[in-house]
Amino acid sequence: MTSGPLPVRPGRSIRTPRAATAATSTDALWKLMHAERAALARDLATLSPEEWRHSTLCGRWTVEEVTAHLSAVASVRRLRWIRSMFVAGFRPHLHNQRRLAEHRGASPAETLDRFRAVIGLSTAPSSDLPAYLGEVVVHAQDIRQPLGIATRSGIDALLPVARFFVARDFTVASRRNASGLRLEADDAQFAVGDGPEVRGNLLALVMCLAARPAYLGELEGPGVPVLRGRIAGVD
Repeated sequence: MTSGPLPVRPGRSIRTPRAATAATSTDALWKLMHAERAALARDLATLSPEEWRHSTLCGRWTVEEVTAHLSAVASVRRLRWIRSMFVAGFRPHLHNQRRLAEHRGASPAETLDRFRAVIGLSTAPSSDLPAYLGEVVVHAQDIRQPLGIATRSGIDALLPVARFFVARDFTVASRRNASGLRLEADDAQFAVGDGPEVRGNLLALVMCLAARPAYLGELEGPGVPVLRGRIAGVD
């Protein structure tokens, strides 16, 4: 099993036109989440056993572990989340590992079946839906990028995530990563902040705000070294 990127292979692009605006309604955000999960499930269905064991951009987690984590996130309500965090001693890493283990199957096929079962669920621990859409968008690319899968999230899904990321630190220090920089997408109506400019495609901006330095190569501008210094080496 190799740990580096594999040759790029076809994927299904679900991009939308440049003029797309950020979804804000609850129904719209849930529909985007369901669509992003479904797109990832289609990609996962093409993987070999070796690819299910492949490393991802999400720390030490394999493809199968990230998939199980997404199933866990999609199926927990607020009270159950609070109980799980309490049992874990309010240690997010332990909470995530326990929930991941619950949703990992005996085989990759079973793990995929469990993920498919939550595609249409509209469940979250809080009302911060752009953050949970971000979970799907970012973790999907955590899987796809190292495997060379060409599928990329649509602009309509990326915009609400990008706007949330620059406004708040949630599960990642995205607001801190964006602070003092001018971020501008070249494929969407997204331009925020003041300071040295960082420009490129919206997906790369989102992934770098989520501390995924593998996407720095898709960005340019005088602010890129600043952003690199903030996210390089972040697990």
